[in-house]
Amino acid sequence: MPSLPQLPLPMPERMQSLLQQGLPEFRSIEWVGRTTSTNADLLQRARAEAGTLARPWLLGAHLQERGRGRAGRSWQNRSGANLMFSCAFDVFLPPARLATLSPYAGLVATETLRGLLTASNRPLLTMKWPNDVQWRFAKLAGILVEATRAGTARLTADHHVAILGIGINLDDARALSTSLNRRIADWSEVARADSAASRVRPEVIVMRIARAWYENLSAITTEGFTGLPERYSKVDGLVGQRIDIIDNDRIVCSGNAAGVNENGQLLLRNAAGEHAVSVGEVSARMT
Repeated sequence: MPSLPQLPLPMPERMQSLLQQGLPEFRSIEWVGRTTSTNADLLQRARAEAGTLARPWLLGAHLQERGRGRAGRSWQNRSGANLMFSCAFDVFLPPARLATLSPYAGLVATETLRGLLTASNRPLLTMKWPNDVQWRFAKLAGILVEATRAGTARLTADHHVAILGIGINLDDARALSTSLNRRIADWSEVARADSAASRVRPEVIVMRIARAWYENLSAITTEGFTGLPERYSKVDGLVGQRIDIIDNDRIVCSGNAAGVNENGQLLLRNAAGEHAVSVGEVSARMT
């Protein structure tokens, strides 16, 4: 199949205008050429804000100078090669349930990106717990979820602001695979394999994910995380695989991946029984 050119990112001003037209439910939308970290910027704003609530917010950037992934890792990027943005939402959850937002955000993003593909290719796009999006088991996108108590305008004791940030590789997968010494995918690779994906413009990807996050996070206020294990099972890229859970560079548990529970914890089965995993990195032994 011939190589398809990667659809370019619109210039920041144009990107911002397109998103403002396409996401009227968002109260603030900004897209800048560069910033330190979109997640950090929105967290700072949420903590400082007083007065009338005016969320959700969206902030995107062509380049993040200190973009962050999970566990404090830096996000490698160059201008135009990655689609990077963060959204801030009001959520009403007890502190103990905030951790569920991380796999939940990954689930929603994976479902949304699947919807941009032809039906036959959707199973190739999966989720690796807690919230990496994979194409053919190579990382396509990473998500960072952070939460803070709402500022002085907090409505209830369980009122928090959740910041959901995502970085999607549009290009550069080959160079990233070499520098990181692991398989990385990008949207141009997806587009070469899928005719529907090849026609999707970057701003549409942003709109679809932002709106899906907004709708799903609004729903959990009244419904909670109902149906999370069942939904997750449809995009699970680990199920049945032999995996190791790594924490502080050492293997703390091994077994077979068995989905997630209602709290979004990874379930692992071994000779000692079933275990719910909350933290740690997953290393899968592909079979």
